[in-house]
Amino acid sequence: MQSKRLLVFLFCTLWFFPAVFAEMTDVRLSDLRCESLTNPLGIDQEVPRLSWQLIGSKRGLMQTAYQIQVASSLDLLKQGYADRWDSGKVLSDSSIQVPYNGEKLNSRDQCYWRVKIWTDDGETRWSEPAYWTVGLLRYNDWKGRWIGLDRSFDWDREDQFSRLSARYFRKEFQTDKKVKRAMVYIIGLGLYELYINGEKIGKQVLAPAPTDYTKEVKYNTFDVTQYLNQRGKHALGVILGNGRFYTMRQAYKPYKIKTFGYPKMRLNLDIWYEDGTKETISTDDTWKVTADGPIRTNNEYDGEEYDARKELPGWHQVGYDDQTWLKASFVQEPGGMPRAQLNEPMQVMDTLRPKTIRLLNKNTYIVDMGQNMTGWLKIRVKGASGTAVKMRFAESLQADGSLFVANLRDAKVTDVYTLRGEGTEYWEPRFVYHGFRYVEISGYPGEPTLDDLQGLVVYDALATTGSFTSDRPILNAIYQNAWWGIAGNYKGMPVDCPQRNERQPWLGDRTTGCYGESFLFDNAKLYAKWLDDIQGAQLPDGSIPDVAPAFWRYYSDNVTWPGTYLTVANMLYQQYGDVYAIRKHYPSMKRWIQYMWENYEENGLITKDKYGDWCVPPESKELIHSKDPLRQTEGMLLASASYYQLLRLMQGFADIVNNEVDKQFFEAKAADIKEAFNQKYLNKSLGQYSNNTVTANLLPLYFDMVPNEYRKQVFENIVTKITKENKGHISTGVIGTQYLMRGLSNQGRADLAFQLATNTSYPSWGYMVEKGATTIWELWNGDTANPSMNSQNHVMLLGDLLIWYYEHLIGIKANKPGFKQIVMKPDFSLPLMQVEGAHRSAYGQIRSSWKKGKDKLQWTIEVPGNTTALVYFPTSDQEKIREHGEGIEGLEGLRFVKKENGHSVFEVGAGTYQFSVDLVE
Repeated sequence: MQSKRLLVFLFCTLWFFPAVFAEMTDVRLSDLRCESLTNPLGIDQEVPRLSWQLIGSKRGLMQTAYQIQVASSLDLLKQGYADRWDSGKVLSDSSIQVPYNGEKLNSRDQCYWRVKIWTDDGETRWSEPAYWTVGLLRYNDWKGRWIGLDRSFDWDREDQFSRLSARYFRKEFQTDKKVKRAMVYIIGLGLYELYINGEKIGKQVLAPAPTDYTKEVKYNTFDVTQYLNQRGKHALGVILGNGRFYTMRQAYKPYKIKTFGYPKMRLNLDIWYEDGTKETISTDDTWKVTADGPIRTNNEYDGEEYDARKELPGWHQVGYDDQTWLKASFVQEPGGMPRAQLNEPMQVMDTLRPKTIRLLNKNTYIVDMGQNMTGWLKIRVKGASGTAVKMRFAESLQADGSLFVANLRDAKVTDVYTLRGEGTEYWEPRFVYHGFRYVEISGYPGEPTLDDLQGLVVYDALATTGSFTSDRPILNAIYQNAWWGIAGNYKGMPVDCPQRNERQPWLGDRTTGCYGESFLFDNAKLYAKWLDDIQGAQLPDGSIPDVAPAFWRYYSDNVTWPGTYLTVANMLYQQYGDVYAIRKHYPSMKRWIQYMWENYEENGLITKDKYGDWCVPPESKELIHSKDPLRQTEGMLLASASYYQLLRLMQGFADIVNNEVDKQFFEAKAADIKEAFNQKYLNKSLGQYSNNTVTANLLPLYFDMVPNEYRKQVFENIVTKITKENKGHISTGVIGTQYLMRGLSNQGRADLAFQLATNTSYPSWGYMVEKGATTIWELWNGDTANPSMNSQNHVMLLGDLLIWYYEHLIGIKANKPGFKQIVMKPDFSLPLMQVEGAHRSAYGQIRSSWKKGKDKLQWTIEVPGNTTALVYFPTSDQEKIREHGEGIEGLEGLRFVKKENGHSVFEVGAGTYQFSVDLVE
């Protein structure tokens, strides 16, 4: 190999699992460094997919071949003996989602792997090893039984506002031989914390990820070898919280809210000894349990109450006297198949200090965190035994400075800590979270200071993969608000809001939102998990709910919400190159498509819609929904246009699964709908659809349903509606906003999209900022609307705004799945002088940073290894393009492709480039 630097990042598991990277030169390999956010343990896939990244100094770096070796031990791998799989040299440029193709994997197998790569710059040495372990692939791999206590106690209460205390489990066991390896597999429902010899295992919180527990339950896996390195007695301890299992509103509206029973658990601790023997410690009726501990209640809506006087010192350590504890009961299993949690667990991802503390009245303080956040408050306090400190949470304040809680509905959102009374005490809840900016603290002994309080920010441990800044502060503020809103609503599933008595995974909120979010966060595993949730919620006849997992039984059979099933799968393919998701879910998606056609087709159109263009700006700022029919878009139009677009997606999916018959079927159905749609809704004399709302015209235009001779007039009607009737403001709701910004830019009115993005008067995203919002509101009029549906941390109205930021302002778009080829085409005509943004794709970092002067454009781009980019320079004269001050003719890594609409288009290979473009004609 030539003397060039080359880095190889290895990723392993069902998804892109950042495991390690090794810097490779012609001399040596650098030290191993772990970069994973989650643990590559317990992957219950017999065919995991492997990925790596190339980073080298040579421009245009491309992979030409690879060789993967997988061994059952690190020693064997280092010796070159790949007993599980040696791919041999494979002539391919594939470096993401490469399926394992070795010997069949069995439960609990260990797999160490490495890769060697051939590039157009030579051959690399072997990468440093990465690894994964196989989980429990079959139901019968689990030993022992489910245990719990299927009852409440005298201090509990079961009604609309149920109070159920946490359950504490313990088990002592003995190891008399030297332990070689030990793994724990745990299902703790609804939520758990695991301890060995008094030490908490793992950084996860609020684990495991929620599911419909009758369909699937998630288990987590931990390597606990280090905790068993001493022979003798050991203690296992588990605390079970309620989570979504013992629901937030037990015995309330059973026709709507699904319930599952009392908390329960199953655990296997596998121990391999140095002498070759193996032992499994599992859950059975030798475990002891008590519910009479310090966590007196824990409820996601209402909060957690902790009485430190009831603490059980040493309960999770060897030698604790548990004679008064109960014998654990064997209980009915929840019904769902145990599956490994492959999506990242929730973690405490950041810590915020309060901005201010203000005395509201006698012994009551208002704390301002300065940011609407999701998580909880950690307190430091010192006082007399029995003193109760109450913390109540809200997103905003009333005029008198007290908490505004009307928009929380009946959620009590209150934590209570009762002091033990022994010196300085620290406390934070375990099994709840809150959406808040403000905290009302009462009963605090003395006066709390800023140093006594910490806001712990909690969301799924996803890497932030995107960044954006510009010379327009309002654009930057909206972007930051979006980041905080998206992060706060990642809770093992994408939820709608983190604060009120809802917090549900509504499909319609993420139809396009998942796509925009994927630029900011590595959300691949989260949304792959959510596809499984949706599939599990599908009824045998094909119906898909509006909320999945179906914690609320809403099977309304509209198109626009359940259709998210298809758009999420498409996002995973486009943004991450995930073909598997489409292949896995294709039969279920097809079944839903057929179900809707068979049950709701009438005269070639789909008749069923429930929500309309949800949350358009109403005619009165006090309203939640508009009552003006001129602002509303007909439901059948929304359903039929959306169904048409979903049929087009299914055509592409049929191609991927090689089903030509299905493809022709979907094409024919789409053609029928398009014809019927235009017959019913297109007013040819006026060049408008239906009642001429922006959404009514935008959907058929964006979906390419408009006959060519009417496209210009239909678009002119959109422009007229926005500029004249709406005075340059937005008038779309959840559905229309999903295509609005791109729809305007793609039709040559990026200036109008820019105006909508930078408006600060009502209704707009900037209006929210001007009114002090630090997240995105549920309503355009979130400061004045009826509080019964007025979340101040919601993401559904983002629509395609973030996609527009990346694809039209920064200029980063996937042209081939997973960003194998990138389109870099910022809209330099906009009144922006400077934009800098980046996205870390599966192949590596993509960056676009540009600064525009009066007569010159400076543009720095970064293209990751093993990819290419189509770069659009805003000039038809190649002589005006320079790189590092030199002409680009013959420049390494560049190849001229074409001229298009005043642009010079070049294919650019991997590397970092500093271009300048002379803008003077």
